[in-house]
Amino acid sequence: MADRLTGERLVDDMTVEEKARAALVEQVLPALRAKAEQADRDGAFPREHLGTLREAGLLGLIVPEEYGGLGGTLRDLAAATYAMGTACPSTALAFFFHNTSASRGLLPLEAIESGLFADDEVPVVTAFAEKVLRLMSGGTWLANFASESVKSSSANIAIATTAVEVEGGWELTGEKSFGCATGIADYYLVTARLDGTETADGLAMFLVPRDADGVTERPFWDGIGMRGSANHGIKLDRVFIPHAEALTVPGAFVKMLQCSRGSFVGNQLAITAVYVGAAQGVYDDTLDRLTRKTFADTGRSIAESPMHQVIIGNMTENLETAYLWLRRQLLIETCEPPIATKSEVYAQWRIAKGSICQAAFDVAVNALKASGTSSATMNGVVGRALRDLSMGLVMTFPPERGRLEAASVITSNKANELFASVPK
Repeated sequence: MADRLTGERLVDDMTVEEKARAALVEQVLPALRAKAEQADRDGAFPREHLGTLREAGLLGLIVPEEYGGLGGTLRDLAAATYAMGTACPSTALAFFFHNTSASRGLLPLEAIESGLFADDEVPVVTAFAEKVLRLMSGGTWLANFASESVKSSSANIAIATTAVEVEGGWELTGEKSFGCATGIADYYLVTARLDGTETADGLAMFLVPRDADGVTERPFWDGIGMRGSANHGIKLDRVFIPHAEALTVPGAFVKMLQCSRGSFVGNQLAITAVYVGAAQGVYDDTLDRLTRKTFADTGRSIAESPMHQVIIGNMTENLETAYLWLRRQLLIETCEPPIATKSEVYAQWRIAKGSICQAAFDVAVNALKASGTSSATMNGVVGRALRDLSMGLVMTFPPERGRLEAASVITSNKANELFASVPK
């Protein structure tokens, strides 16, 4: 349908309110698309996009209206990152990381409603959560940093950045290896471990101004894809953060996670929507070119050749596979009443995210096969898509790892059932 919003290709049952928010996304797509090639070539985030997104009100897309936002949900975010992914995947990725910050406001408030915090902790938690949400709705870009250069063999994310309490606040020291909008965002939302703690109860969150003393950018790295997302990360050297800019209540991070319907801190599926959007973009471009171009001798469309028919069929299957996994995950994370337990949602996500990104990457591989040498360039639509979509394979972990983790969850749950049924 020609009048359908781009985001509706993913979320095809939008409400009137969701369509209104998707229309705001639609209006920024031409500006994002116009700079996509340059962003990739220069390896730099187009700074003018910050103003474009801010003026459209999209920095508060998923902030509740009572905190000044647009009142969107995960459905809106997935539709937005998908639509932006068709135009400029790098900007879509950076936008995703900004919006993950909202979980640091929304989930603590849900934890309060669930009675997970003591009475004397509630004012502190509320103040930090509301500050995060109001910054976002007010047009402040928050770059959410979690990944670190220090890795653990047993955990997806190991937090080595340390916070030491000093007079009036905290001093942060550490290195965040991957986080979009480095040097662009107004604040970095940093997760750190309180000095002297060893468990997740010691994880805390800090609002770090981009220009604070002791904050520097890591060296630029010449990434293969998503080159315009400014993802080179930051270093923190005894960066002072006042108490009021931190959430250090013991166990706050864990209590927050307990309120997420999805894995980790929620909203994660919207990153795979970026890659599905990019896959849809290269699919549309390839099909359009192959259909328009004709053989000189027969005058028939190149797309009609037997080889191209096979490849187009494969591309279509790849793309539909990505959609099916993503839409299923979106359904089980957002529907009311819930149709899956948190454990089931988690296991599904472990499989889904790698499978989505693999299928999206396969779309680009087949686009390359179908397009021939004329599209085998670094700066063309196919070349950029191939490189951008390859990042999904490493950012979300390969599908093999997801299947392994899902199998572990499933067999562990089954084992617990068996033990529960043993007669005494």
